[in-house]
Amino acid sequence: MRLKLVCVGQKMPGWVTEGYQEYARRMPRELPLELIEIAMPHRGKNPDINRLMRQEADAVLAATGDSDHVVALEVGGRPWSTETLSRQLESWQLDGRDISFLVGGPDGLHPACRERADQQWSLSPLTLPHPLVRILLAEQLYRAWTITRNHPYHRA
Repeated sequence: MRLKLVCVGQKMPGWVTEGYQEYARRMPRELPLELIEIAMPHRGKNPDINRLMRQEADAVLAATGDSDHVVALEVGGRPWSTETLSRQLESWQLDGRDISFLVGGPDGLHPACRERADQQWSLSPLTLPHPLVRILLAEQLYRAWTITRNHPYHRA
């Protein structure tokens, strides 16, 4: 089983790459975290946002496997505590399918991505910068895994 973080956007600042990689490398071999970056279509003057979002959605959905369990990260999704995420992680591991976490671009996810999703998860009611979401998600997945293994990292 693999965890795939499918994000719209490339060329992140060094602190984003380093933060994400710190937690991704901590994940165990049997539960690797893979980052798939989707190029954001060029937004010129007066862009057709619907068309651009559809292009992003096509690329995002192409990066998810047909049998993947898909989790869309959406402000309007369900909020999960870290403990809830750890239970979700255990459930996903029992299911055995790859998990794709979808993170949209500056305009969010296209409805086609939300329709494909098996679950919608809200990291926060706040609007978070998309680069920060990568780090936050990687850390929470690592933390959830440590809970499932009674590792001392999580001390809540």
